[in-house]
Amino acid sequence: MTQKRNAPRWMRTFAALVAVMLVAAACGGGDSGTESAEPGKASGELTVWAMGVEGENLQAIADDFVKDNPGVEVNVTPIDWEVAHQKLLTSVAGNQTPDVSLMGTTWMGEFAEMGAIAETPESFSEDQFFANSWNTTEFEGTSYGVPWYIDTRALYYRTDIAKKAGFDGPPATWDELKQMAAAMQSKGGSKYGVYLSNFNWQELLPFVWQNGGEVLSEDGQFTFDSPEVVEAIEYEKSFFEEGLTPESVPEGFDVHQPFVDGEIPMFFSGPWSVAAIQDLGGKDIEGKWSVAPMPEQDSGTSFVGGGDLVVFNQSDNQETAWTFIDYLSQPEVQSRFYELTGDLPAVEDAWELGQLENDEDRQVFEAQMEDAQVPPVVPKWEEVAAAIAEELEKALAGGASAQETAGEMQQKAESIGTGQ
Repeated sequence: MTQKRNAPRWMRTFAALVAVMLVAAACGGGDSGTESAEPGKASGELTVWAMGVEGENLQAIADDFVKDNPGVEVNVTPIDWEVAHQKLLTSVAGNQTPDVSLMGTTWMGEFAEMGAIAETPESFSEDQFFANSWNTTEFEGTSYGVPWYIDTRALYYRTDIAKKAGFDGPPATWDELKQMAAAMQSKGGSKYGVYLSNFNWQELLPFVWQNGGEVLSEDGQFTFDSPEVVEAIEYEKSFFEEGLTPESVPEGFDVHQPFVDGEIPMFFSGPWSVAAIQDLGGKDIEGKWSVAPMPEQDSGTSFVGGGDLVVFNQSDNQETAWTFIDYLSQPEVQSRFYELTGDLPAVEDAWELGQLENDEDRQVFEAQMEDAQVPPVVPKWEEVAAAIAEELEKALAGGASAQETAGEMQQKAESIGTGQ
């Protein structure tokens, strides 16, 4: 899943899957009149679910929508990311879904395949959104929902420590990343050179893509045992073998404090880390850090995450639901939501408005979106991702070789399947 702030990944139980599929079949899947559910005059009640900081702040935006549409009542229910996936599955199985919900981007294929969410009306133009973010809504050639906010990964680094280590800018290549990490540790005074998680599949995939690899072929076959994936694992593993990154960290570890303290001078993360660093470091950290694009191998490809907005087929008020989503997709509204939450707008025109227009740190993420990729949008990706993380930990924190790890990833992924 691509939720922010390292939200846990959930695996469906067999019983939940059967229940959901039976309900989806009984409801007739996508046969719900979506074509007529286009943004228009709003009326009636809407129940909206949203997770994390989005759920905490969405009601204020919804209240503005109600002022413009006095015939509507919008009730936003904040949901914890930790329970959201299972709660959404249960709501579908029990025929008690919200009208609108925030959806983790890697869940889209799963809920689309079971017939739970409505197709996007033709009145929405994908051209207004970042192309890579729109890809998160597409399953088997059809779009379900629209992107709400985006995130991609970039490199955070301490410019002051880099200078001590003999570098005037960020690393541009894989080789330079390794060299700079070693120099920051040996000459810059840092305890480590960079932070890499030993079980984060979202961190591995960019290395695979940067190395010219894929994890799912165009014909729907997993390719974890390819030379490109093996090399990507070997590269990441080398940082652990050479002591450039912590072998392990305590549960709940937050890299931002060690970054501010100078113990870990580089890490990969999304746009939310900007505010975290500013809050922790205050004036003491000003001018001592920066954000840079991904280092390149064959490319500098990063990971596309964020959140999508969907309408459930069980909703009795789809027209108003889509009207609300259309409102949330307006550049001015996206700009205001950024100011409330720090979420980067999925609508490109919103980047020219308000505070975001002159925010140099976050503008790096806009540039990185030009070279970023979504993980496979397949129904069982959550299960595959959990298996990848488990095997990755055996290589990075244990003694398994890259070749062995890639082989185990391939075997487990094939056993799970795509679900299509």
